[in-house]
Amino acid sequence: MMKRLSGFPPIADRHARVLILGSMPSEASLAANEYYAFRHNQFWRIAGEIAGVAPDAPYARRTAALKRCRIALWDVVASCVRSGSLDSAIREDSIRVNDFAAFLAAHPGIRRICFNGRKAESVWRRHVAPALPATPELGHLLLPSTSPAHAGMSYRAKLRTWRSAILC
Repeated sequence: MMKRLSGFPPIADRHARVLILGSMPSEASLAANEYYAFRHNQFWRIAGEIAGVAPDAPYARRTAALKRCRIALWDVVASCVRSGSLDSAIREDSIRVNDFAAFLAAHPGIRRICFNGRKAESVWRRHVAPALPATPELGHLLLPSTSPAHAGMSYRAKLRTWRSAILC
């Protein structure tokens, strides 16, 4: 039996200028109550190089480094029904998205939304974008997923792409 899963609140402060969006936390992340807790996911390794913090630093130090760099972190999906951790296992009819109208109103400095993988981008386009007012100053950028399931690109290539999108 599959049960409804719920994600985390955003990591952000009022000065955020970039919002990184994943799809939904993995089973490992939900169990640890931390974004990107699965040890093979490259998010904290990449974010650490960009924000100047060790990927194995305490979670509070890593999230504080994101905030110092004016980077916010959240997921598109607030809750869903999913078996396992793969995005492909999310039941489309179960998706409930986060309240981005309120979030963006509270964080007016955000100028770019970066999607950590295709699922985050597709859920945004299908469920979020149609309900938001057009904001031409808000850019959107699909980044290569940091998930180990996205092994078609080297770590260095991912880092270069992420670094060019998110300057600290």
